[in-house]
Amino acid sequence: MKFGKEFASQMVPEWQEAYMNYDFLKTLLKELQRFKHRTKPPATPGGLKRKLTLYRAFSGLTQRQHNQISPSSSPDIESQPIFVNSVSRNGSHSYETTFLMSSDEGGEYELVYFRRLDDEFNKVDKFYRAKVQEVMKEADVLNKQMDALIAFRIKVENPPGINFDRSVEMTRLASDIAASAAALSAATPSGARSASRKAVHLEAIEESTHGQADDDDDNDDDEKERKTPIQEAKPQKPKIKGIKPAPLEVLKRVKMNNTLETPRSTIKGVLKFPNHADLSFSRENLRKVEEQLKRAFVEFYQKLRLLKSYSFLNTLAFSKIMKKYDKITSRSASKSYMRMVDNSYLGSSDEVTKLMERVEATFIKHFSNANRTKGMNILRPKAKRERHRITFSTGFFAGCLASLFLALIMVIRARKFMDKAHDQERTKYMATMFPLYSLFGFVVLHMVMYAINIFYWRKYRVNYAFIFGFKPGTELGYRELLLLGFGLGALALASVHSNLDMELDPKTKDYEAFTELLPLLLVVSVLIILFLPFNILYRSSRFFLLTCLFHSICAPLYKVTLPDFFLADQLTSQVQAFRSLEFYLCYYGWGDFKHRETNNCQDSGVYKTFYFIVAVLPYVARLLQCLRRLFEEKDPIQGWNGLKYFLTIAAVCLRTAYSLNKGIGWRIIAWIISAIAAIFCTYWDFVYDWGLLNRHSKNRWLRDKLLVPHKKIYFGAMGLNVLLRFAWLQTVLNFKFPLHKETLITIVASLEIIRRGIWNFFRLENEHLNNVGKYRAFKSVPLPFNYDEDDDKDD
Repeated sequence: MKFGKEFASQMVPEWQEAYMNYDFLKTLLKELQRFKHRTKPPATPGGLKRKLTLYRAFSGLTQRQHNQISPSSSPDIESQPIFVNSVSRNGSHSYETTFLMSSDEGGEYELVYFRRLDDEFNKVDKFYRAKVQEVMKEADVLNKQMDALIAFRIKVENPPGINFDRSVEMTRLASDIAASAAALSAATPSGARSASRKAVHLEAIEESTHGQADDDDDNDDDEKERKTPIQEAKPQKPKIKGIKPAPLEVLKRVKMNNTLETPRSTIKGVLKFPNHADLSFSRENLRKVEEQLKRAFVEFYQKLRLLKSYSFLNTLAFSKIMKKYDKITSRSASKSYMRMVDNSYLGSSDEVTKLMERVEATFIKHFSNANRTKGMNILRPKAKRERHRITFSTGFFAGCLASLFLALIMVIRARKFMDKAHDQERTKYMATMFPLYSLFGFVVLHMVMYAINIFYWRKYRVNYAFIFGFKPGTELGYRELLLLGFGLGALALASVHSNLDMELDPKTKDYEAFTELLPLLLVVSVLIILFLPFNILYRSSRFFLLTCLFHSICAPLYKVTLPDFFLADQLTSQVQAFRSLEFYLCYYGWGDFKHRETNNCQDSGVYKTFYFIVAVLPYVARLLQCLRRLFEEKDPIQGWNGLKYFLTIAAVCLRTAYSLNKGIGWRIIAWIISAIAAIFCTYWDFVYDWGLLNRHSKNRWLRDKLLVPHKKIYFGAMGLNVLLRFAWLQTVLNFKFPLHKETLITIVASLEIIRRGIWNFFRLENEHLNNVGKYRAFKSVPLPFNYDEDDDKDD
């Protein structure tokens, strides 16, 4: 793989604008290379491929003669093509390269190249410096949180009723450490002894009250040791101050944050109750605090890893591009420029590396019971491996699904099920069994569309796992989703075949009640698997889905996050699936399945009432989410978004009333309200959800940044969205099609699911680009403790 592609693949997606623009600089070098080829063709004959270096004298294997280079042999500064110096403008530190050979032929190309190179380096160095300052501030906050945690742990594990002489214990521990150090000092080299002393000092800071005083003491000791000759090591008096436990007084100015979002906390927030609670020293609270800080440290460590990768990748990119420049121009500028890069903050700063070591030591000691392997596995989760059995199983179930579908068509034609002689049986089947099995078709189609979304999100580097907040390594790929979808579809079609065979075969036709129970058994099986507590069949993803579903149902009582309202939007496209579930309860609850009749069930007033309620439940949940966000964020956009869902609820109710009553008045009102709601929703999709229809953008009528390189894809998606959004017209205008009513309903519902799948891609693309614009690559993790001085700052 070429470096340019590898460089792009290793970028943090949300920081891609802050990386060096390698492709642009490479383009400038190609222009310079083309100019040199035009003005100075190669003098060497085309058939001569050997380099002249193959004929030079052999320099030996050890090259010992090159170890000592006299100062006079270093290249003269006048022969250097560039001169790099540091400048300060308006209080900001930057670097500027002066090209010393601009009078040479093609020098203007090289001037442009170095000007752009400086712009890229200053951008990278400024971004890295800002991010390092940001993580150092976060480290200070985590230090205070750890002080409170250690004091909290002491209070919980050593309650006042138990006599515990802490001074005696700490004196004994310090004496043991001093004795061990004295025994090892004689056999330890001075360099290793100095490093060991620094390591012990770092370890001691973790348990100290303030690290600054100890730093000053040890720095003074280091100065004394450098000034005096090395003497025989003597046992020193233990310094208890460096390892004394954190003082319990810190708990007097600390309160616990109520970070858990529950209906109770929501009601307290509405009633203006304080969000901070007094400390309650119990093991349950200690466990909660440790879990919260554990998540905070893991997230903080991931940020440090990405920062270290950012520094390494950009340094490597500058080295690569300068080597290309040297190769094209036959100059030796890379050494001078890379010397500046290495001496800059980007190349010389080691704060991130040191901070990573401290985080690792703290996490292993406090959160993994001093088990380094366990701690590092949590801090550095292994990348998810693509398993061949997933690919094989997906292909296997896809083949089964296609084979069963073709077999179903052949069975229907062979049994002459569509002939007029079977009109009565066909009508019964379409009114009863078809709605039952169409539920699985809706679910499978939605899963396939979502799998296609994931495929293209990965292709265009949309960080969907971060946007949805999946735990690293647990997100499902498109192969896993296709496996689940095709497996469910194959089971549903197998059930259809069994049902048809039992119904049409004279030997099994007597078991009518049992044949009707097959779809119910399949639904129960799916629900059991969904709620299964065992760690099989992607338990993490199943529980994540159930959590978001519960939050959507209890919309106003939980803080609205993107996964919650994204799932609620998906549910608005599954109205017909919810009606199919209602039909399950009606068909099997009333006992109609024993006679394959629906008159008793569908004609009841309860069924018709819930026919309305079930259709609007997803939209009501989405409306309540908008109202919750309007109340919290005070953003009027959420009010307009809520109005959109209110109009949609009115349109769905009126269309449902028209389908049940068939009056001209219902038809006109349903048509008008549905048209207004559809136009409003379509405009909202394009402008707010997709971020398109911007007249002043550089991509006219689209937006400035596009992940898909072909603009016609966006215009095609907008046209298709309008066409599918108005598919409801069939239910109001009653177009005549030679199809059964249930078939038309299923087709319209499937078109809405396809429209939702298209909407998903562009909605998440817009969210990703918003994250990129704000360099937002991490989720904020709530911390368990709140200091009194933090409240004073907020006030």
